[in-house]
Amino acid sequence: MDEKNYNNLNEEEYTFRNALLNRWTDIQYLWQNKFKFIPIAIVGALLGLFLAWYRPVTYTSRVTFVVDDSKSGGGGSMLSALAGQFGFDIGGMMNTGGVLAGDNVQQLLKSEKLIKEALLTPYDTSKNYTLADKYAEVSKLKKKWTKYTADNNEVNFPWDRSNYSRLQDSLLQDIALRIIREDFSITKPDKKLTFFEANATMRDEKLSQLFCTRLIQTSTNFYIQTKTKKLRNSVALLEKRSDSIERVLNRKTYSASAANKIMLDANPAYPTSNVSGELQSRDKIVLSTIYTEVVKNLEASKTMLMQETPTIQIVDVSEYPLQKNRLKYLKTAGITVAVAMLFFAIFLVLTRKQGERPLAI
Repeated sequence: MDEKNYNNLNEEEYTFRNALLNRWTDIQYLWQNKFKFIPIAIVGALLGLFLAWYRPVTYTSRVTFVVDDSKSGGGGSMLSALAGQFGFDIGGMMNTGGVLAGDNVQQLLKSEKLIKEALLTPYDTSKNYTLADKYAEVSKLKKKWTKYTADNNEVNFPWDRSNYSRLQDSLLQDIALRIIREDFSITKPDKKLTFFEANATMRDEKLSQLFCTRLIQTSTNFYIQTKTKKLRNSVALLEKRSDSIERVLNRKTYSASAANKIMLDANPAYPTSNVSGELQSRDKIVLSTIYTEVVKNLEASKTMLMQETPTIQIVDVSEYPLQKNRLKYLKTAGITVAVAMLFFAIFLVLTRKQGERPLAI
């Protein structure tokens, strides 16, 4: 093979100038086929107008709340705040507030169980029409799921789940998963603070507002009950024990009083006649001492329960009218036209025949 043919096999050397010339050649080629872009632009505009018309209008509700847990503060929180000034987040590593503290609240609000509880709350004055019914109706899920019923009736969601069928449970689970994936989000605007922001985006304005506030309320109740479960059980046990001891102490008080009355009429010749009264008095003193200690422990437990109970305070709730989300016709049409023309231009350049050169402009 001679040197000339060998050089022809080598690839053309890449330079910035050659790259610019190639791009300029592509632009000239596209300009020669400019009239082909007209039907593409029309189709793109029609597609954008159709998307803006077809996509349903949604409404976004927002609730900002703060979790005030005094027991999760202290040295750990101060150390975490100090480290946060230097860009370190050690709050999650220390885990000073327990299972339901800090960022775990975000996962709690996205729990499928709590979302179902919020969905089964009333939408209006009727308890038989719940948020789940309204969501399935506006999302057209009720009509889609009629084919799974024996009599082609719509699936309903009463607040009492004890008599739910397998189909009702399946559709309710599908709604909950849709909300978790698409319609609901919980964020923490500032990691150094305990403020959280919940957002719900749904096709019905009232549904969006009710779901967001009901979910916060349901999660608050679950959070507080779980956080204070042990102390509440201790308080209930101590209250039951104190009531029981109080009843026995009252009976012993009456018995001691009756025994003392009998001692007044007793014959001094019989030295054992006052034994019964002494036994009653002794039992009364013992029960009184026990009752005093139980009441002290009960009051101490109630004080601890008040200190351990966290507070979830709603700071801000979006008011009507809610934020309205819809695609604007002109903006959507412009975007679809630009995207369609871009892809068509790439298609023309890639499918151009090798060696085909544009005419001089």
